[in-house]
Amino acid sequence: MNNEMKDLGLNDFFLKEVKHFEGLHVGRVSSLSKGIYKLITDQGELKAEVSGKFRYKATGARNYPTVGDFVMIKRTDGNSIIHHVLSRKSLLVRKEAGMTQETQLIAANIDKIFICMSLNNDFNIRRMERYLSIAWDSGAIPVIVLTKADLCENVEAMLEEVSRISIGVDVIVTSSVDNEGYEPVKNYLPSGQTVAFIGSSGVGKSTLINALLGQELIETRDLRNDEKGKHTTTRRELFLISGLGVVIDTPGMRELGVHSVDLSKSFSDIDELTKQCKFNNCQHKSEPGCAVQQAITDGELSNKRLQSYQKLEREARRAELKAEGREKERLKYMFDNLRQIKRFRKAVKAKNRRR
Repeated sequence: MNNEMKDLGLNDFFLKEVKHFEGLHVGRVSSLSKGIYKLITDQGELKAEVSGKFRYKATGARNYPTVGDFVMIKRTDGNSIIHHVLSRKSLLVRKEAGMTQETQLIAANIDKIFICMSLNNDFNIRRMERYLSIAWDSGAIPVIVLTKADLCENVEAMLEEVSRISIGVDVIVTSSVDNEGYEPVKNYLPSGQTVAFIGSSGVGKSTLINALLGQELIETRDLRNDEKGKHTTTRRELFLISGLGVVIDTPGMRELGVHSVDLSKSFSDIDELTKQCKFNNCQHKSEPGCAVQQAITDGELSNKRLQSYQKLEREARRAELKAEGREKERLKYMFDNLRQIKRFRKAVKAKNRRR
């Protein structure tokens, strides 16, 4: 293994599994498009696709490689075939936009998630709570990056709002006036670490990554008349920054549906208050001895934050129930097929006996 693969994050966590695949090589997925994966390997960049056997055995989206995955490949006649995805140490997912309950994989094997929000018209505390909930659920550590401080008239007031809903989370303020405004970000990017950038369209994710890269590798656009950024990034892509770690750029999320969340961390204040409620199944409405409602009355907790918590809780529960329903349907289909096979074999045996 060369130093570049170490810089890419290939550490002992993955190497323990790599040694079980003799004859195969390891690569990291840097981007994907229409079933074709772009990989970074110790032999440079190459393209690959999953094997037929891999495709046959896959039971859902989570089984397929995504950006950030380490995969085992076989090289034959200039083509590369992916045979196995190494175990993931973290996975950022969301529910696909629209009515579907399908999971969309955003990035794998990330150490930190930079939740980017600009300090202009894009600023939205309720959306930040949603981002924090899926970020904590991924297994990575969220970091809030507030961008475009130069466009904000009262940074301190907005920082105070963020601090109320981001308990235990580091907050970085950046400015796009000059590259020095991005210097604090570098402290979170040591060699071998991977950071995924998420946020709405036009909040400055690509501009920030270009500043870290030291070159304009990602297209950016100017602000619209309403001070909101224009959507530019159209796919997820991984970059290795010289002397630092790995970054993953992601498209702006117009709709952030939750598939699963970690409310105990993103809403740790409500979680702690819930433990003080008189009843274990308290719904925080009109029950006597509700510590959550008492905190709202005392001005220690906002009613909007409680509503946000309850909304995310309902969404996650609905997604969980639908996932359970799909699994039951899959098992029923599998067992029905087995019964048909058994009946067919029994009929064949009976026919052979009659002969």
